[in-house]
Amino acid sequence: MRSMRQVLVTAAARLPRPWSSRTSLGTDVAAGLLLSMIEIAVGLGRALSEGMDVWAAQGDRTRIDASHLADIAWLEYFLGAIVLLVVIAALSRAPWTVVLQILAAALVAVLLALTQHDYDKSHPGPPPAPNPHYTPCYSGSGRCS
Repeated sequence: MRSMRQVLVTAAARLPRPWSSRTSLGTDVAAGLLLSMIEIAVGLGRALSEGMDVWAAQGDRTRIDASHLADIAWLEYFLGAIVLLVVIAALSRAPWTVVLQILAAALVAVLLALTQHDYDKSHPGPPPAPNPHYTPCYSGSGRCS
């Protein structure tokens, strides 16, 4: 009679692991290119959608700002999804897919940084509050130090 440990080891040995062997070159390149094309299509679709939101706002700054913030949030999630695909491709031992996904992640990271910088530049913070103990120095007042 077989022990429970032998049954589990035998069952685990039959399950294929994605990292047990390297992915074939054709499958690797095809998966990398397919994922890249899908990411480009999704990114362009989102850019068109964001552009249409800004156009539909008709100059309403509140709606335009909300659209830009939503775009920034979407880019953050999109970058996270691409990084997850990098991890999955690395576990599957698909080096070309990993390289293509790292390039896509770098491109999305740059777009995210530029978008965030543009938003921050168009929305400066308030000026610092004046010191309550400050007294202005007027010429001839005698209060200048």
